[in-house]
Amino acid sequence: MSATQVSAWIRSSSRIVVLTGAGISTDSGIPDFRGPNGVWTKNPAAEKIATLSHYLENPEVRQLAWRTRLESPAWSATPNNGHRAIVGLHAANKLDAVVTQNIDGLHQQSGIPADKVVEVHGTFRFSICWNCADRREMQSTLDRVRAGDPDPSCELCGGVLKSDTISFGQSLVPGVLNQALTYAENCELLVVVGTTLSVGPVNNMVPRARANGARVAIINGEPTAMDDYAEAVVLGDITQLLGAVMSDAGIPT
Repeated sequence: MSATQVSAWIRSSSRIVVLTGAGISTDSGIPDFRGPNGVWTKNPAAEKIATLSHYLENPEVRQLAWRTRLESPAWSATPNNGHRAIVGLHAANKLDAVVTQNIDGLHQQSGIPADKVVEVHGTFRFSICWNCADRREMQSTLDRVRAGDPDPSCELCGGVLKSDTISFGQSLVPGVLNQALTYAENCELLVVVGTTLSVGPVNNMVPRARANGARVAIINGEPTAMDDYAEAVVLGDITQLLGAVMSDAGIPT
Protein backbone atom coordinates (compact mmCIF):
# COMPACT_ATOMS: atom_id res chain seq x y z
CA MET A 1 0.00 0.00 0.00
CA SER A 2 1.03 3.59 -0.55
CA ALA A 3 2.01 6.52 1.62
CA THR A 4 -1.47 7.92 0.92
CA GLN A 5 -3.01 4.95 2.74
CA VAL A 6 -0.73 5.51 5.74
CA SER A 7 -1.88 9.14 5.84
CA ALA A 8 -5.50 7.99 5.86
CA TRP A 9 -4.81 5.68 8.80
CA ILE A 10 -3.17 8.54 10.70
CA ARG A 11 -6.21 10.76 10.11
CA SER A 12 -8.54 8.09 11.49
CA SER A 13 -6.38 6.97 14.46
CA SER A 14 -6.24 8.51 17.93
CA ARG A 15 -3.79 6.08 19.56
CA ILE A 16 -0.61 5.99 17.48
CA VAL A 17 2.70 4.49 18.56
CA VAL A 18 5.87 5.19 16.59
CA LEU A 19 8.83 2.80 16.75
CA THR A 20 12.04 4.39 15.53
CA GLY A 21 15.52 3.13 14.73
CA ALA A 22 18.82 4.60 13.59
CA GLY A 23 17.45 5.53 10.17
CA ILE A 24 15.51 8.49 11.53
CA SER A 25 18.68 10.11 12.86
CA THR A 26 20.96 9.75 9.83
CA ASP A 27 19.79 13.11 8.45
CA SER A 28 20.96 14.62 11.74
CA GLY A 29 24.48 13.42 10.97
CA ILE A 30 24.41 10.30 13.12
CA PRO A 31 25.34 7.23 11.03
CA ASP A 32 23.35 4.03 11.40
CA PHE A 33 24.99 0.70 12.18
CA ARG A 34 23.98 -1.82 9.53
CA GLY A 35 23.20 0.33 6.50
CA PRO A 36 25.52 0.67 3.47
CA ASN A 37 27.43 3.45 5.24
CA GLY A 38 26.84 2.11 8.72
CA VAL A 39 29.38 2.20 11.54
CA TRP A 40 29.67 -1.58 11.69
CA THR A 41 29.45 -2.02 7.93
CA LYS A 42 32.51 0.16 7.44
CA ASN A 43 34.39 -1.04 10.53
CA PRO A 44 33.26 -4.43 11.88
CA ALA A 45 35.85 -4.17 14.68
CA ALA A 46 33.87 -1.25 16.11
CA GLU A 47 31.16 -3.73 17.09
CA LYS A 48 33.44 -4.92 19.90
CA ILE A 49 32.86 -1.62 21.68
CA ALA A 50 29.17 -2.45 21.87
CA THR A 51 29.70 -6.04 23.06
CA LEU A 52 29.47 -6.31 26.84
CA SER A 53 31.97 -9.14 27.34
CA HIS A 54 34.68 -7.40 25.30
CA TYR A 55 34.00 -4.11 27.04
CA LEU A 56 34.16 -5.46 30.58
CA GLU A 57 37.18 -7.69 30.02
CA ASN A 58 39.44 -5.58 27.80
CA PRO A 59 40.79 -2.18 28.95
CA GLU A 60 41.90 -1.39 25.40
CA VAL A 61 38.33 -1.79 24.15
CA ARG A 62 37.11 0.54 26.91
CA GLN A 63 39.75 3.13 26.06
CA LEU A 64 38.68 3.04 22.41
CA ALA A 65 35.06 3.35 23.53
CA TRP A 66 35.80 6.46 25.60
CA ARG A 67 37.66 8.06 22.68
CA THR A 68 34.73 7.25 20.43
CA ARG A 69 32.29 8.82 22.89
CA LEU A 70 34.36 11.99 22.99
CA GLU A 71 34.19 12.27 19.21
CA SER A 72 30.58 11.17 18.72
CA PRO A 73 28.69 13.26 16.15
CA ALA A 74 25.62 12.88 18.36
CA TRP A 75 26.87 15.65 20.67
CA SER A 76 26.43 18.25 17.96
CA ALA A 77 23.42 16.65 16.26
CA THR A 78 20.03 18.36 16.26
CA PRO A 79 16.57 16.97 15.42
CA ASN A 80 15.72 16.82 11.72
CA ASN A 81 12.42 17.15 9.90
CA GLY A 82 11.70 13.46 10.46
CA HIS A 83 11.80 13.97 14.22
CA ARG A 84 9.67 17.09 13.87
CA ALA A 85 7.08 15.22 11.81
CA ILE A 86 6.50 12.93 14.79
CA VAL A 87 6.14 15.97 17.06
CA GLY A 88 3.20 16.88 14.85
CA LEU A 89 1.42 13.70 15.97
CA HIS A 90 1.95 14.74 19.58
CA ALA A 91 0.62 18.24 18.89
CA ALA A 92 -2.46 16.70 17.27
CA ASN A 93 -3.09 14.57 20.40
CA LYS A 94 -2.72 11.37 18.41
CA LEU A 95 0.58 10.10 19.82
CA ASP A 96 0.57 7.56 22.65
CA ALA A 97 4.35 7.11 22.66
CA VAL A 98 7.58 7.01 20.72
CA VAL A 99 9.48 3.80 21.36
CA THR A 100 13.02 4.24 20.12
CA GLN A 101 16.02 1.99 19.67
CA ASN A 102 18.15 5.12 19.43
CA ILE A 103 20.30 6.38 22.27
CA ASP A 104 20.75 9.96 21.02
CA GLY A 105 17.93 11.75 22.86
CA LEU A 106 16.83 13.62 19.73
CA HIS A 107 13.13 12.81 20.17
CA GLN A 108 13.12 14.65 23.49
CA GLN A 109 15.08 17.52 21.95
CA SER A 110 12.55 17.75 19.13
CA GLY A 111 9.71 18.41 21.56
CA ILE A 112 8.30 15.01 22.52
CA PRO A 113 7.76 14.98 26.32
CA ALA A 114 10.22 12.66 28.08
CA ASP A 115 7.37 10.63 29.57
CA LYS A 116 6.21 9.76 26.05
CA VAL A 117 9.63 8.47 24.91
CA VAL A 118 10.60 4.88 25.73
CA GLU A 119 14.34 4.40 25.19
CA VAL A 120 14.56 0.61 24.98
CA HIS A 121 18.32 0.63 24.40
CA GLY A 122 19.07 3.34 26.96
CA THR A 123 20.79 6.69 26.48
CA PHE A 124 24.36 7.71 25.76
CA ARG A 125 23.81 10.95 27.67
CA PHE A 126 24.55 9.24 31.00
CA SER A 127 27.31 6.95 32.24
CA ILE A 128 26.62 4.17 34.71
CA CYS A 129 28.75 1.95 36.93
CA TRP A 130 28.47 -1.73 36.06
CA ASN A 131 29.11 -2.62 39.72
CA CYS A 132 27.08 -0.19 41.86
CA ALA A 133 24.81 1.45 39.22
CA ASP A 134 25.90 4.99 40.10
CA ARG A 135 24.57 7.12 37.23
CA ARG A 136 25.96 10.48 36.16
CA GLU A 137 25.77 12.93 33.29
CA MET A 138 28.00 11.58 30.54
CA GLN A 139 29.69 14.93 29.99
CA SER A 140 30.98 14.95 33.57
CA THR A 141 32.57 11.54 32.96
CA LEU A 142 33.98 12.66 29.61
CA ASP A 143 35.57 15.62 31.39
CA ARG A 144 37.72 13.07 33.22
CA VAL A 145 38.74 11.54 29.88
CA ARG A 146 39.62 14.99 28.54
CA ALA A 147 41.70 15.55 31.68
CA GLY A 148 43.82 12.50 30.85
CA ASP A 149 42.06 9.44 32.30
CA PRO A 150 41.71 7.04 29.32
CA ASP A 151 39.46 4.57 31.19
CA PRO A 152 37.67 6.32 34.08
CA SER A 153 36.36 4.09 36.86
CA CYS A 154 33.47 4.67 39.25
CA GLU A 155 34.26 7.37 41.79
CA LEU A 156 32.16 5.58 44.40
CA CYS A 157 33.29 1.95 44.16
CA GLY A 158 36.03 1.78 41.51
CA GLY A 159 33.86 -0.31 39.17
CA VAL A 160 33.82 -0.24 35.37
CA LEU A 161 31.90 2.66 33.84
CA LYS A 162 30.00 2.41 30.58
CA SER A 163 27.39 4.44 28.80
CA ASP A 164 23.88 3.81 30.11
CA THR A 165 23.01 1.90 26.97
CA ILE A 166 22.20 -1.72 26.25
CA SER A 167 25.22 -3.55 24.85
CA PHE A 168 25.25 -6.82 22.93
CA GLY A 169 25.07 -9.56 25.55
CA GLN A 170 23.19 -7.32 27.99
CA SER A 171 19.51 -7.83 28.75
CA LEU A 172 17.01 -5.05 28.24
CA VAL A 173 15.51 -3.54 31.37
CA PRO A 174 12.35 -5.67 31.85
CA GLY A 175 10.13 -2.78 32.89
CA VAL A 176 11.17 -0.72 29.85
CA LEU A 177 10.59 -3.60 27.44
CA ASN A 178 7.20 -4.36 28.99
CA GLN A 179 6.22 -0.71 28.62
CA ALA A 180 7.11 -0.81 24.92
CA LEU A 181 5.19 -4.02 24.30
CA THR A 182 2.17 -2.71 26.22
CA TYR A 183 2.06 0.40 24.04
CA ALA A 184 2.15 -1.85 20.97
CA GLU A 185 -0.67 -4.01 22.28
CA ASN A 186 -2.93 -1.01 22.96
CA CYS A 187 -2.39 1.17 19.91
CA GLU A 188 -4.59 1.56 16.86
CA LEU A 189 -1.68 2.22 14.52
CA LEU A 190 1.98 1.28 14.83
CA VAL A 191 4.25 3.31 12.56
CA VAL A 192 7.75 1.81 12.25
CA VAL A 193 10.40 4.25 11.04
CA GLY A 194 14.06 3.76 10.17
CA THR A 195 14.76 0.32 11.60
CA THR A 196 15.61 -3.02 10.01
CA LEU A 197 13.49 -4.76 12.68
CA SER A 198 16.25 -7.36 12.96
CA VAL A 199 16.95 -6.81 16.66
CA GLY A 200 14.84 -8.50 19.31
CA PRO A 201 13.04 -8.43 21.56
CA VAL A 202 11.81 -4.93 20.70
CA ASN A 203 10.88 -6.07 17.19
CA ASN A 204 8.18 -8.16 18.87
CA MET A 205 6.19 -4.95 19.01
CA VAL A 206 5.19 -5.55 15.39
CA PRO A 207 3.51 -8.98 15.76
CA ARG A 208 2.08 -7.90 19.15
CA ALA A 209 0.41 -4.90 17.54
CA ARG A 210 -1.01 -6.96 14.68
CA ALA A 211 -2.25 -9.69 17.05
CA ASN A 212 -4.20 -7.07 18.98
CA GLY A 213 -5.88 -5.57 15.94
CA ALA A 214 -3.62 -2.61 15.17
CA ARG A 215 -2.55 -1.60 11.70
CA VAL A 216 1.20 -1.64 11.06
CA ALA A 217 2.93 0.71 8.63
CA ILE A 218 6.66 0.59 7.91
CA ILE A 219 8.52 3.62 6.54
CA ASN A 220 12.14 2.77 5.82
CA GLY A 221 15.00 3.16 3.41
CA GLU A 222 15.11 -0.55 2.56
CA PRO A 223 13.06 -3.72 3.18
CA THR A 224 12.92 -4.96 6.77
CA ALA A 225 12.85 -8.37 8.43
CA MET A 226 9.14 -7.93 9.24
CA ASP A 227 7.64 -6.45 6.09
CA ASP A 228 5.25 -9.40 5.90
CA TYR A 229 3.58 -8.28 9.14
CA ALA A 230 2.86 -4.79 7.84
CA GLU A 231 -0.22 -3.69 5.94
CA ALA A 232 1.80 -0.90 4.33
CA VAL A 233 5.52 -0.74 3.53
CA VAL A 234 6.76 2.55 2.11
CA LEU A 235 10.41 2.69 1.03
CA GLY A 236 12.50 5.74 0.24
CA ASP A 237 14.01 8.77 1.92
CA ILE A 238 12.71 8.54 5.49
CA THR A 239 12.66 12.26 6.28
CA GLN A 240 10.90 13.15 3.04
CA LEU A 241 8.39 10.32 3.37
CA LEU A 242 7.48 11.23 6.94
CA GLY A 243 6.95 14.85 5.95
CA ALA A 244 4.77 13.88 3.00
CA VAL A 245 2.71 11.38 5.01
CA MET A 246 2.06 13.87 7.81
CA SER A 247 1.23 16.68 5.40
CA ASP A 248 -1.26 14.48 3.54
CA ALA A 249 -2.79 13.50 6.89
CA GLY A 250 -3.28 17.15 7.81
CA ILE A 251 -0.66 17.00 10.58
CA PRO A 252 1.36 20.24 10.86
CA THR A 253 5.12 19.70 11.04
